[in-house]
Amino acid sequence: MLKKFFLNLLSSFVGAWIAIGLFCVVSIFVVIGVIARVGGDEETPSTKVSPKSVLMLDLSGTIVETPEAGQFDFMSLAMGDSNDGPMALNVIINGIREGKESDDIDAMYIKCGHPLASPATLNAIRQAIADFKKSGKKVYAYADAMTMGDYFVASQADSLFLNPGGMIEISGLGGTTLFYKDFLDKIGVKMTLVKVGTFKSAAEPYISNQMSAPARAQLDTLYGNMWSYIGEAVAEGRRSLNKGSLNKAADEFIVFQTPHSVLRQGFVDKLAYERQMDDIVGRIVGKEGKDVRYYTPETLAENSSWGKEYGNKNLVAVLYATGEIQEHSKTGIDCYRLVPQITELADDDNVKALVLRVNSPGGSVFGSEQIGEALDYFKSKGKPFVVSMGDYAASGGYWISCTADKIYADPLTITGSIGIFGLFPSAEGLVKKLGITPQTVSTNPGKDISLFNDPTAEQLDVLQSYINDGYSRFVKRVAKGRKMKEQRVRQIAEGRVYDAGQAKSLNLVDELGSLDDAVRYAVLKAGLKSDKYGVAVYPKYKPDFWDILRAQGFDKLNQEIAKIAGETPESILVYESARILRRSPWQALMPPMTLRFN
Repeated sequence: MLKKFFLNLLSSFVGAWIAIGLFCVVSIFVVIGVIARVGGDEETPSTKVSPKSVLMLDLSGTIVETPEAGQFDFMSLAMGDSNDGPMALNVIINGIREGKESDDIDAMYIKCGHPLASPATLNAIRQAIADFKKSGKKVYAYADAMTMGDYFVASQADSLFLNPGGMIEISGLGGTTLFYKDFLDKIGVKMTLVKVGTFKSAAEPYISNQMSAPARAQLDTLYGNMWSYIGEAVAEGRRSLNKGSLNKAADEFIVFQTPHSVLRQGFVDKLAYERQMDDIVGRIVGKEGKDVRYYTPETLAENSSWGKEYGNKNLVAVLYATGEIQEHSKTGIDCYRLVPQITELADDDNVKALVLRVNSPGGSVFGSEQIGEALDYFKSKGKPFVVSMGDYAASGGYWISCTADKIYADPLTITGSIGIFGLFPSAEGLVKKLGITPQTVSTNPGKDISLFNDPTAEQLDVLQSYINDGYSRFVKRVAKGRKMKEQRVRQIAEGRVYDAGQAKSLNLVDELGSLDDAVRYAVLKAGLKSDKYGVAVYPKYKPDFWDILRAQGFDKLNQEIAKIAGETPESILVYESARILRRSPWQALMPPMTLRFN
């Protein structure tokens, strides 16, 4: 019995290691094909599109602003999963644009699947679909189950199909804030807030157990205005609905109504199973369903030169500033990486204009100020500077935007929040609970803000003075950039957030429009001829090794390796161990704050 056990154990491990050996052999052939691309800067080769083809837009998963290098998952290899990573908004828009202009793309098919994105991102896709339809090409959409995000985008389709066993979730717009004060009190941690701005509520969860009246009031107005826009946009796309249809559907829990009821109310056009959609789409392009060729926006974007024309002598640089503004960070907007990039673009004679694409809720005051100064340097070169706002361009995100020659915002952008705060923790109560007594020796006792003591009244006065000075610099910058009086800026600032429509009426935004609109204005402002300029995206996206393997058809390799290795505990153990060993030992993660459909 013992001998049999050891023989089985030995054979399991031998099998796993043979699988790894085969993986290495097969990988060599794949690696040879991609090494040159990893080390080089050549463009992705174009894809030949078959006549009478269809653009397939798969609305599922996370949508980010611009491509991000993927992370290879060894466990996914063992299980045969593709691990595709998030979709990029600029690639989706570029692919839809290319599909509109291609003589070989005759229609678009939207497959709904719960996109994880903020309303402004979804609106940008919706508007790109509306532009695609101007070519006269049909757009069909299908869903097994449709979320509000799906429906917002798919409402632009000429025909909307729902599975006979499916459902539609029509919900309002909102967000949930967790308040931690009672929890902090229980563990003996106190947070001291120093701020400027009645509506500056980002730190409220740490000093209160409920939302303040000003904070609730601004969110009521913000969500109400955005929801009104969404209702009008859906009604525009769905002629069978009116502006109040979404509210009525949300109030009546349409998600629990039958598909036939949804059909009668005009929310969809027809009921069909997914297997029938190939034939339905095929009739648009004059093909049998089995013969229809589908191309993704990512594939079509490979055929476009937009964003890749780095060698052009008349260049419009599109620079992405996405995430929280920080210092010395590998994520978000690191001022120590972004400032040199801005300076380099300013000094590049080929760069005639800059479009800063901002999608940021703000962050570090220091980082915002450094980026703002670099943008001032760019303007000093006499080159146009234009801003295009994404989901958010608030607080520090507005700090870096406000001096632009012109600011464009999506109608569902959240902006403003002109205010500053400081949050200082004290663990005095916690250390007492733990039986710890801190003892400090200092040449200047009482002058340092300590983690183990609450700030004194004198210290709070100094901190408030520092915050007031930062706020004054913020106000002055906005006043100068927007050509407003400081008194007027202070009236509309106070840390209040606005939807883009409100911001436009307050002169915080110039136009409601897309990134393409911002680029067109930059071209005009720079005096460039419409057919004599190029667009280049920065920072340059350089796919890592695993991204290129995936692009070379590595999904198929995954599947073959999974067949060889199987899903035995031993093989999974080997692959998972390798994955763990490859991970960085230092990680600090926090969930992003997002606005969502309820």
